Amino acid sequence: MLTIIAVVIVLIAVVLIYAATKPDSFRIERSATIKASPEKVFALINDFRAWGVWSPWEKMDPKLKRSFSGATSGEGTVYAWEGTSRVGAGRMEITESLPSSKIIIKLDFFKPFEAHNTAEFTLKPAGDSTTVTWAMYGPSPYIAKVMTIFFNMDKTVGKSFEEGLANMKAAAE
Repeated sequence: MLTIIAVVIVLIAVVLIYAATKPDSFRIERSATIKASPEKVFALINDFRAWGVWSPWEKMDPKLKRSFSGATSGEGTVYAWEGTSRVGAGRMEITESLPSSKIIIKLDFFKPFEAHNTAEFTLKPAGDSTTVTWAMYGPSPYIAKVMTIFFNMDKTVGKSFEEGLANMKAAAE
């Protein structure tokens, strides 16, 4: 019995020590080329009311409660949501909006866990198309480092980004 307890303690210690070696920040990023002008794609991102057309999280909870405040679009636009544990609760605010090229969003999650990150969309013209890059980055507190040992955030969130970009492509084209 003491051997089992000792092994469990050693395994826990190894996991906790390994977690401490993880990076202090993270970045998740995906890109897609959309056969539409940067202006058309920009409009889908710069107005939170348009996110219902392409955001992968909008469809996860049919009873999602949404509220919009601040500006109609661009800097100062605020979108808050509250839903099931799949989508949680949080708030987004556009803090920078450079027409047809870049949008930066302050992203605050409150449930199921608290996190404060940045989302960034960059748009680059590519002939008759636009290359859209969707990134999210922020700090990795210790508990997040422990979670990344068991949960691949880049793979999970990245898959949602890929789905959202595919939806955006369908909407814009």
